[in-house]
Amino acid sequence: MVKLPVRISLRHRGKALGLDSEAETMTLLDPRNEPLGAVSWEAVIDFMHGYLKEPQSHRAVRDYPRSRLAAKVRYVTPDRKRIDSVTCEIGGGGVFIETHLPPQVGTALALELVLPDDPTAPINAQGKVTWIRPGEEHYVFFPGMGVQFTEISEEGRARLLTMVKALDHARQGS
Repeated sequence: MVKLPVRISLRHRGKALGLDSEAETMTLLDPRNEPLGAVSWEAVIDFMHGYLKEPQSHRAVRDYPRSRLAAKVRYVTPDRKRIDSVTCEIGGGGVFIETHLPPQVGTALALELVLPDDPTAPINAQGKVTWIRPGEEHYVFFPGMGVQFTEISEEGRARLLTMVKALDHARQGS
């Protein structure tokens, strides 16, 4: 891992960025070299593409819409730990799951989402952790992890997209 010290940014002076080329992750380290959070290179590249002055393509950073929704989710880690939690956001491409102990970026998860439209028919999917928010940010954002779907049925994705559309429609008062 290559460590790059933060020297110019006053708010973050003393911290460092740890670049791991094997895992393709960037980790923010506190002055004691304790990790504060990590993101995949893919997430950083997508973020940068969103701020390019000249669009490289007309493709959005996200392939599917998303919306805020607190729904039950159970995920299973590669070491077979079963964890029940709640989503903060859902979309056709993935979910944000609230947790104080997220697995590492790149970890594969088996997911079971219970949506309010039909709690008796959970959506099963496979995903991978693509980014982590290690703690609360400004008392507004929950700690947790962004999980990108790697496998989901077309029916499951369609149900998620219908839910997102209905939530957005209801929030707009239309």
